Amino acid sequence: MKMLGATVVPATSGSKTLKDATNEAIRDWINHPQNTHYIIGSVVGPHPYPDMVARLQSVISKEIKAQLKKHTGKLLPTHVIACVGGGSNAAGAFYHFIKEKKVSLVAVEAAGCGLQSGKSAATTQLGSTGVLHGSKSLLMQTADGQVVEPHSISAGLDYPGIGPLHANLFKTGRASFDSSTDDEAVKAAMNLCKKEGIIPALESAHALAQLNKMKFKKTDRVVVNLSGRGDKDLATYMKFL
Repeated sequence: MKMLGATVVPATSGSKTLKDATNEAIRDWINHPQNTHYIIGSVVGPHPYPDMVARLQSVISKEIKAQLKKHTGKLLPTHVIACVGGGSNAAGAFYHFIKEKKVSLVAVEAAGCGLQSGKSAATTQLGSTGVLHGSKSLLMQTADGQVVEPHSISAGLDYPGIGPLHANLFKTGRASFDSSTDDEAVKAAMNLCKKEGIIPALESAHALAQLNKMKFKKTDRVVVNLSGRGDKDLATYMKFL
């Protein structure tokens, strides 16, 4: 970002990840409305940001259709699997398939050190209805509404809530939600690296880990949304080598 001319201001509060960076960005926006414009890359926050990001990210599912048509002759997969923190990755992968009921949508959250470990970010399993960053959705919180600090080995999934689109997909049952632990994600990433030569981002490595937990038919067309940006996670991967 510095090479592209941006000034990078690190978040120094809380867990210093997505939630806290969003806090600081909104705080600055509120305090300097005359010369500040707020943008975000996830499907969270006040309207219209969740809708805007989902529409922009929908290029992913559009590309999935094009590639499937080219390689299989069919426009629709049987399964689409994607990771969910705030949820932009999955929103983009699911977008053009939400109304296609024959397509199974599988969202994979970060279980961290385990669902009951106290160090997790699996919002649908541990959260309840609440308001965070200007939107009503599912949120990890205490009984009196205080945000519970999430944990994930992946900074992009280390968020205590999910976007309202995903909360709706969960509540209506249109998408199934599962979770992968830190260890499962790293093992899946290492396996992909050895077999395909691709170093995945730790976020989407959680979706890769889900493959080992599912059963498929030979005729199934399974798409895992993979972001090959593992370079940003090399310091974390090196701890496991």
